[in-house]
This record gives sequence, structure tokens and C-alpha cells, in this order.
Amino acid sequence: MYNNMGPQPGMPMPQANPQPSPFGNPFSGPGSGLIRSGLGAYGEKIFGSSSEYVQSNISRYFSDPQYYFQVNDQYVRNKLKIVLLPFLHRGHWTRISEPVGGRLSYKPPIYDINAPDLYIPLMAFGTYVVLAGLSLGLYGKFTPEALNWLFVKGMVGWFLQVMLLKITLLSLGSGEAPLLDIVAYAGYTFTGLCLAVLGKIIWGYSYYVLIPWTCLCTGVFLVKTMKRVLFAEARSYDSSRHHYLLIFVALAQFPLLIWLGNISVNWLF
Repeated sequence: MYNNMGPQPGMPMPQANPQPSPFGNPFSGPGSGLIRSGLGAYGEKIFGSSSEYVQSNISRYFSDPQYYFQVNDQYVRNKLKIVLLPFLHRGHWTRISEPVGGRLSYKPPIYDINAPDLYIPLMAFGTYVVLAGLSLGLYGKFTPEALNWLFVKGMVGWFLQVMLLKITLLSLGSGEAPLLDIVAYAGYTFTGLCLAVLGKIIWGYSYYVLIPWTCLCTGVFLVKTMKRVLFAEARSYDSSRHHYLLIFVALAQFPLLIWLGNISVNWLF
């Protein structure tokens, strides 16, 4: 008489139809392709602009390390003449620029004698450490620990020179020079320093003539280089402040190079 409303044994359960969402699925509906393409384009734009920003800042402050090792024998000879005898350089001090990829770039050292390189500074620094160790050996004071100490002392002097140039640039409103440019310019300090240490090894009294000459030539080289090359990017120009800072950079070479040229196992003297 009465119908059995429950499921019969062995009969499959009827599947309930899911209620469709009133808003639908935005990623599987008719407009899903448009939404996905829009999000993809937006994400690509964000990541593309971020990548371009990072690359521009890296090239702006660090530049390409391979650029600083594009040298040849002729460049090395001429560059050493300019660093050791800047008074005899009759040419210009500005760097040669060229358009690359729609942007203004500078020619590598092999094509521009005024371009900075890292080959000469690194070779000069290594030579300085070797000559300093040889000097200690001649006085019977050479030890592996002393050689390590001289290496650290040279690195500290290089760092102080970099900080001096960087702070000077920032104070003039030109902090956009690539860091490796400043490292290269600061590293030229060891070229004249090697000459002074070598003179001390050959004849001790020659050191007292060579070290003041080295300080003077290094100061003149840095002043001319920063004035014509690095300061070209300054956003503002103050003649009196400009000259005072240049004189300060030149005078700072005397205590720095005298400290580095004093080969000893002590920190100061």
C-alpha cells in the first residue's frame, strides 16, 4: 500500500546536481581567456620593469667587470706614464663616449687612455705586497704573518682611498659614478708606491725623495681625473667648494701613502 521512499538494495544512489554559483568561475567561463591574458600581461609588466630597474642600477653603480680588463701592452705603458708623470700628459683627460643600445657608454681602456682599468691596480697591489715582503726579508723581519699583515694593510689603504673619493663625490652631488670606476682610480695609488718601495730596497735614502714625489703625482692624477671625468656628472657646481675638495683629496695622499710606504709589522709605524 505504501511506497518505500528509501533506496532499494543494489540500486545506485542518484547524484545530486550541484547548484551553479551565481557569479560563475572567472577562470573557466567565456571571459577566462581575457582575464588570464590581462593578468599575465600585468604580471609581465611588473616583473619586466623590476628586472629592468635592477639591471639599470647594477650597470649604473657596478658596471661590467670585463670592461676593466680590456687592455693591451700599449695601453699599460701609456697609462703608467700618465699615473707616474701626470705633468707630462698633454692630451685631454675626458673619456671617449659612444652610443650603445640607445644609451651613452664609454669606450673600453684598450681604445681610451683615460678609461679606468683594474689590471694595473691589481698588478700594482700584488707587486706592492711582494716588494714589501722582500724589504722585510732584507732586514730579517720577514714572517708569513708579517706578509699577511702587509696584505691587510694594503687592502685597508685601498679601502680608505675609495671612501675618500666616494665621499668627495657625494658631497658634490655626484654619487652616480660606478663603484668599480672609483676602485680603479683608487688602486692607481700602488703604482707609484711600488716605485718608492723599490727605491728603498735599492738605496734606502732614495725613499725620502721618491715618496714625496709619489704623493704629489698621485694627488695631481686624482685631481685631474676627478675634475675632468668624475665631476662631469655633478648636478651642481660650486667653484670654491669644488676647489677646496680637490685640494683636500690631493693633500690626503701624503699621510696615506707615507703610511702605506712605511714597511713594518706595526699598524701605524
